Amino acid sequence: MFTDSHCHLNYKGLVEDQAGTIARARTAGVGTMLNISTRENEWDAIIGTAETDPQIWASVGIHPHEADAHPDVDTAKLVAKAAHPKVIAIGETGLDYYYDHSDRDRQRASFRAHIAAARETGLPLIVHTRDAEEDTADILADEMGKGAYTGVIHCFTASGAFADKALQLGLFISLSGIVTFKNARDLQETARRLPGDRLLIETDAPFLAPVPHRGRTCEPAFLADTARFLAELRGTSVEALAETTTRNFRALFTKATA
Repeated sequence: MFTDSHCHLNYKGLVEDQAGTIARARTAGVGTMLNISTRENEWDAIIGTAETDPQIWASVGIHPHEADAHPDVDTAKLVAKAAHPKVIAIGETGLDYYYDHSDRDRQRASFRAHIAAARETGLPLIVHTRDAEEDTADILADEMGKGAYTGVIHCFTASGAFADKALQLGLFISLSGIVTFKNARDLQETARRLPGDRLLIETDAPFLAPVPHRGRTCEPAFLADTARFLAELRGTSVEALAETTTRNFRALFTKATA
């Protein structure tokens, strides 16, 4: 069974037929799904979806795009909400300098608040980074110096050098359908050499549908297509890749297996 380590089941494109989306995922061999939040006003709904299924889990966090709109979401608020038994992760959080939808200083402050919450709760941090490799790496390393925490770089599209920095900090790396794109040659080279015990896979549904579904609304069922591509890229079987990435998910998100 596959594990989708990052999807948005409550987002437009999936929420309208959420039950069907989940059923199709299961038919495609996707057993476990982590339903990700990006804004405070969706936390309860995302947790609510997780409560309907024993293998669907939730995160609480503020996407960097939303940092300006959430100045009051601090470490304490994240920690309090993360006490819910279905919440197994903090995030997604991080830095996005590509769109700059929020002030960069505010993004950095929010990022650090999330890291502090991950450290305090012991839950993994889910990191979004785009066009912000240097600052992301610096903050991750600086905060690790204040006390250990765990986490994953989700929907990895950064450089091989950034991957190495993340791995050195003990973080995991999650690959999405982007790895199947024809123009993703550099990412594919990195994907080939990632250590097997740090690798996760995800859809980021409803975004980033993999080949052969490009242009369609992505859904967790499409994880199987990404897995098949990645298994061939890495010279392994799709069954072995499913087993490895599911084992890694359980090793990182320990609250889901407690």
